[in-house]
This record gives sequence, C-alpha cells and structure tokens, in this order.
Amino acid sequence: MTNVPGTGARPGTKAEGCLRIGVPAEVKTDEYRVALTPAGALELTRRGHEVRVERGAGVGAEGLDGAYERVGARIGGAEDAWAGELVLKVKEPQASEFGFLRDDQTLFPYLHLAANPGVADALRRAGTTGI
Repeated sequence: MTNVPGTGARPGTKAEGCLRIGVPAEVKTDEYRVALTPAGALELTRRGHEVRVERGAGVGAEGLDGAYERVGARIGGAEDAWAGELVLKVKEPQASEFGFLRDDQTLFPYLHLAANPGVADALRRAGTTGI
C-alpha cells in the first residue's frame, strides 16, 4: 500500500484531531451526483482526514471508485460511509437512510426541510446536526 500523495500517511488513516468523513451514494430517485470529488478527497486526506466513500457513489459522474482510492479514500459499503463524524451528501437523507443518523454526527447535504418535514423530524429524533 502506498502513501497518500503529499502526506506520508497511509490511505484510510486519520490523524489526531482530524475527522472521519463519509460520502454515501445518493439513493434518491434520479440523483446520480456525489457530494465530494476525488480532488476534494485528496485535499482532505492530505490534511489527515479519513475519507470513506460508498462503493459506486457518483456512478452518474463516471464511476469514481478507483479515483477515490488513488487519493487515499477508502471505498466501502453504506455503513462505512455513514460511520463518518461528518457525512457529505448531495440531497437530504431518504427514509431508507434515517437509521444511519446518529447524535454524534454532522450531516452536510442540501436540506429542504420545509418541503420534507419527515427529514427534519428524523434529524431531531436522532440528534444529528444538519448543516
């Protein structure tokens, strides 16, 4: 296994004081984007953050698993991506994802809470911080 470019760190490791950042695949119908590009993942891994991307995230953006791995992100399942302290998404969580929400987690998607009161309720019940 090689070091993350520009860091000397091993892929998938988290430096002290840094975050575990998750990037789940979008499950909303007709949503194929991904919240973090490989270039963004590189910037985060260079700074010691651990980035975990769900396998197949961004399939509408050319299937980027290999590109994420090359910059030091880990590829895994939905559970891996949602295990992040900070979770980056394009769209608000869907009902099938509510079980991943936790009180020690910050979620950073486009939240449309007025149009989706069930999402606001799920965030409140889980204690998740939504940005």
